Amino acid sequence: MAPEVRFELNGPLAQVSLCQPARFNAMSRSMWQQLREGFMQLRSAAAVRCVLVRGEGANFCAGGDIAEYPQFRFDTASLRAFHEGTVWGALQAMLDCDLPLLAQIEGNCMGAGLEIASCCDIRIATESSRFGAPIARLGFPMAPRELDLVLRAAGAGATRAMLLEAAVLDAPRMLQLGFLNRCVPDGALAETVQQAQQRICTLAPEAARTNKRSLRALLAMPRQEASVGAGGQDGGGQSPISRLLDSAYDYADSPEHREGIDAFLAKRKPNF
Repeated sequence: MAPEVRFELNGPLAQVSLCQPARFNAMSRSMWQQLREGFMQLRSAAAVRCVLVRGEGANFCAGGDIAEYPQFRFDTASLRAFHEGTVWGALQAMLDCDLPLLAQIEGNCMGAGLEIASCCDIRIATESSRFGAPIARLGFPMAPRELDLVLRAAGAGATRAMLLEAAVLDAPRMLQLGFLNRCVPDGALAETVQQAQQRICTLAPEAARTNKRSLRALLAMPRQEASVGAGGQDGGGQSPISRLLDSAYDYADSPEHREGIDAFLAKRKPNF
């Protein structure tokens, strides 16, 4: 089977599968391209409420497909094009997605897999899952944009250990550090993820999309800019929060808002 990223739609659910099980789902250049294209297409999937990202078989993703590396890594221009175009293009498409992204992690979640998981909103892993980015053993650093992504998701301590010591961290440790939302016994992963999907799909979809846009805007701010208080000003005359306030309450008269409040007062489940 050729390596691929498979997108499957089933009503309100979309499933994204990283498929190269013979190499622990290592990401080839074609897989990165497919990941980007698939997430670009999800923008127009109005019926979808939740996206599940998983690996085929017993692993999430063990990193990049090292067998391809001699083809492009030893030339500055082609190496830059790979990281800034191919890889970051796919990761940015994930980050730009307004839908809740749920990562189902088992086995190895290394390098590229760690970066893909870092793009997800909720990460659930088995107790035996392993996390790392031991690329120092391969003689190269993590690209700046990818490093910033992992740093924000995993924190400075874990990121330093994984990069500078080539440390491999287990799932309980990643849960403790806040990278994971839940860590479950190996046999409970599928059921736990299914329950999370169902919960997401019963909630207000436009509220989720708005929350994703607000989170993206806040997380994209430079750290020093994000620290400016609500009364502070940026160079454009508005504080960071003020830029969101321009349209933050436009949902007031929306059907979804009315249904949620009416259902609560009537003591029934909302029908979003």
